[in-house]
Amino acid sequence: MAPTFTPVVVDNASKDGFPEKALWHTQVIVNAQNQGFAAAVNQGVRASSADILLLLNPDVRLLTGLDHLIDATRQYGLAGGKLVDASGKAQTGFTVRRFPTPSALALELFGLNRLWPGNPVNRRYRYLDRDLGQTGPVDQPAGAFLMFRRDVWEKLGGLDESFHPVWFEDVDFCRRAVDAGYRIQYVPSVIAEHSGGHSVSQLEEADRYVFWCGSLIRYAAKHFRPLAYRGICLAVVLSSIPRVVSRMILSGKVTPTVNSCCTMIRSAGRLLVSAQGVSPEPGDHT
Repeated sequence: MAPTFTPVVVDNASKDGFPEKALWHTQVIVNAQNQGFAAAVNQGVRASSADILLLLNPDVRLLTGLDHLIDATRQYGLAGGKLVDASGKAQTGFTVRRFPTPSALALELFGLNRLWPGNPVNRRYRYLDRDLGQTGPVDQPAGAFLMFRRDVWEKLGGLDESFHPVWFEDVDFCRRAVDAGYRIQYVPSVIAEHSGGHSVSQLEEADRYVFWCGSLIRYAAKHFRPLAYRGICLAVVLSSIPRVVSRMILSGKVTPTVNSCCTMIRSAGRLLVSAQGVSPEPGDHT
């Protein structure tokens, strides 16, 4: 018999009045300041006593029962269902992905995956060669809809809160789980609707760029060999330069986004020439 889930909601210093709207049977944790996605997830897990936990973003709505996902999680340790858009179409390229390689991240930085989504590197990275109707093992389900056992979370020490405030913490969690010998199962019979970008859209463009690049570099520092890590740092530098030039031409002035690009050029440049492979401090804007 499937367990009964008790919702635990972590409100990360939202400004939409959510705590007052929460249902009476929902446990709500209200943070005075945004602690970051990973820290909020860890807060929620610690506040729950459940052996099986479902990570669900605020822009995700369950459309089916969870029984099959629970069974897979019990057996393998982690599992993810299928995310669909409002029309019911599977969110191919987002629902599940392979772990990013240095080449995949470099193409992301230069925007080539967006310009040529069918390129071989992107096809592999985003599982564009996979039938999303078939159950089976995957590298990384979207963190927006991820189930895991408590013992897995405990063994891994939870999500890495140094990925602050957002991005790559779920990828890192899945990577460490697989490295620890767990399998991650994709269960397409369990479906949820995902509207996308609910929290990220509230960030300023300049902040989004700094946070995403900073977390990308941190992931590379943890999981890539030194040469590949330095290659990512170089890619951040080289891909940021055209952003600075184009925005200066379009606006005719130094904008917050230009400043953010310059920040990443300086930060990634320092890491590139540093004798030690370390990543930027979480949330570092300077």
